Amino acid sequence: MLLKNWLSPVQLRSYEKHGYFEVVGSDSGAIYRIHHGKQANVEQLDCIGKSVCAWCFVPAGDLVPGDVMLAQKIALETNERAELAVAVRSSTFRTRLGSRAGPLSVAS
Repeated sequence: MLLKNWLSPVQLRSYEKHGYFEVVGSDSGAIYRIHHGKQANVEQLDCIGKSVCAWCFVPAGDLVPGDVMLAQKIALETNERAELAVAVRSSTFRTRLGSRAGPLSVAS
């Protein structure tokens, strides 16, 4: 999977174990947790790891989750401010039931 080739060793371990990985925003230095999925899967964390809010932004096209997550990773790490300007913000991140299976059991 292309996404795994772009993850650091720490990000890859987290993704394989938990189904998410964390990135640092290029402009604010904020921490974002990108969960396995295609939409409403980006969670912003505070300095102690508590959820602040959720963000929904996806690239155009019918892409598999891994490709969506890679686009989200690159966008947040290289042009965070522009990406959040078009994203939809939710006050809380809601864990979807059934999504805890992680990336290994989900076709991407």
